[in-house]
Amino acid sequence: MREWRVHNHQRANLKAIYPERVRVYFPNRFSEQMMVLMTKSPPFPVAWITGASTGIGRALSLRLAAEGCTVIASARGIDDLKSLEQEGENLAGRIVAIPLDVTDAAAIGQARDRILDEFGTPDLCVLNAGTYIPVDATQLKAEDFRIQFDLNVMGTVKMLEAVIPGMVERKSGRIAVVASISGYRGLRTASAYGATKAALINMCEALRMELGDAGITVQLVNPGFVKTPLTDQNDFAMPFLMPVDKAVDQFYRGLLTNRFEITFPKRFTWMLKFARLLPYALYLPLINRTTKAD
Repeated sequence: MREWRVHNHQRANLKAIYPERVRVYFPNRFSEQMMVLMTKSPPFPVAWITGASTGIGRALSLRLAAEGCTVIASARGIDDLKSLEQEGENLAGRIVAIPLDVTDAAAIGQARDRILDEFGTPDLCVLNAGTYIPVDATQLKAEDFRIQFDLNVMGTVKMLEAVIPGMVERKSGRIAVVASISGYRGLRTASAYGATKAALINMCEALRMELGDAGITVQLVNPGFVKTPLTDQNDFAMPFLMPVDKAVDQFYRGLLTNRFEITFPKRFTWMLKFARLLPYALYLPLINRTTKAD
């Protein structure tokens, strides 16, 4: 058990960051300081992360394992998953690799059954699997849209179908769905990708209310531009491009709160939130100018 002495005004911040691991008491009624006792128990004993082989999913898997969690890491990249599992060997928790294609409902069912048998119902599910195929509007192909909707949207829905029943039965759990700021409004080369993320945003808004009644916390994660293999494909300007380790730190801290949306980097995402309010006559020229390739 760790112990810190903090001032009264810091209490809210500590409880926001560590809501389930903080106990506060006053040493005496006249003191302006408090003692905060924090246990070493992991925030989410069992976490299942899809899209865990690279980028945000990989970095979050390592962060959760470092916090003592047992992380079930799933993705299609078997070699990357093996190296991730090895990378997590010396951490406080552990990483268990279970290769998975989230477009395959039968494979999802098998992976879920294995997890239930070996670890029980996950406390946290991060649905991060997705892909980005840039679309050149002058050479638009329906297949590019189909691939992204199958993985980004239906892959997420198939995962939800698999994990929700166990959480409903237990009357607790946390589901974080990774969408994107691309779902706020249209961006260059993202006519397909952005449409899939807009669908996830709308879906999560509904699920937050309905699953909340069953004791399940649904969170929506809307990253801005984070340096990952997906964004490395972009040939346009990416304002406020964020290193993946800093992005995951904000992601992790958001998971420890009860707020609905987790978004980063803050300056850029709040700019886009404001841009959502602009009429098309202002929005389209502004975004066109700021994201157009040199």
